[in-house]
Amino acid sequence: MNKALGIDLGDARVGIAASDDLGMLAHPLQTIPATGGDLAKRIAALATEHRAATIVVGVPRNMDGSRGPAAEKALAFIEDLKKCTPSRVLGWDERLTTVSAQRALREAGRDARSQKSIIDQVAAQIILQGWLDANP
Repeated sequence: MNKALGIDLGDARVGIAASDDLGMLAHPLQTIPATGGDLAKRIAALATEHRAATIVVGVPRNMDGSRGPAAEKALAFIEDLKKCTPSRVLGWDERLTTVSAQRALREAGRDARSQKSIIDQVAAQIILQGWLDANP
């Protein structure tokens, strides 16, 4: 398997995670501002830099599986990103990833409220790891 990036879209920040070279484990990579330039092009450049064959974007579905405004925004972003990169771009259900990220940080002894940029990266890691686990 080739490397992959995981993306946790937010209105203020975007968390990014990357897989290892074997495509088995996801690791937090960085947090970038959601504003200040073409986000799709910035993520496409990161995919090129990290040699990512796949970009997995979290799609925040409602608990009943329906799509709300945030999911529609993520799906529109996926379409924009597909135009900017040769990498395969797909959506992945990200229900409760931020909650899981906050819990993981608390369990690691970190104050989740003061670690907003880290939460975004960990949420991206959870999204990517979920996809990696489902696609061995």
